[in-house]
Amino acid sequence: MSEAGAERLVRAGERQVMKKVRILIADDHEVLRRGLRALLAMHEDWEVIEEARDGREAVEKTQSLRPDVVVLDFMMPQLNGLEAAKLIMQSTPGTEVLFFTMHNSEQLVHEALNVGVRGYVLKSDASTDLAAAIEALQRHKPFVSSRFSRLEPPRNPRPNGDKRPAKPTAEPVTTREAQVLRLLAEGKSSKEVASVLGIALKTVETHRTNLMRKLDVHSLAGLVRYAIRNKLIVS
Repeated sequence: MSEAGAERLVRAGERQVMKKVRILIADDHEVLRRGLRALLAMHEDWEVIEEARDGREAVEKTQSLRPDVVVLDFMMPQLNGLEAAKLIMQSTPGTEVLFFTMHNSEQLVHEALNVGVRGYVLKSDASTDLAAAIEALQRHKPFVSSRFSRLEPPRNPRPNGDKRPAKPTAEPVTTREAQVLRLLAEGKSSKEVASVLGIALKTVETHRTNLMRKLDVHSLAGLVRYAIRNKLIVS
């Protein structure tokens, strides 16, 4: 056998014994989990070993199965993605976390980087960035969606996230407004919030407007950040 032929056999053998990248998907939308599983299955070296429907389940299954990568939505019920990521990295330091989310916000990217998460990909960029992100995380390298490529991980990330107190508000948040804020921060639409609380859609929009005024924020991302810092969606 020629030297080239022997080398090809060796490489083929190496591919056969190569360990697959074990991936856990965490998202509260079943249709999205199915689509993501199908997309990842196109890569023969990747294996989706389990799915989780909320943040707490993601933490528990990661601790049990110890996947290489957890593809995690930022906003989920039971435990939001940021808090879930912290627990995952504390209990399973060999597992990489990739936020896969619809939230197009540099502020939320910074929140993720500050706690040590290396990956952040927008769902709208799945076709161009998802595979590249998982390949980077395999090598324990950072990757964020191309539109955030200029952002750099902090030199001294805070191990427990940003603990700065929230800016005091001039007016107190009512119980109903807090309920609306929690549901919005968990990723529900205004229509879904109205359905859960049994109120009119217009009422939800009014509460949302009042929240932004009281908290001095100007976007959904700002409301989400406030909810995270004040632990409105961690349990």
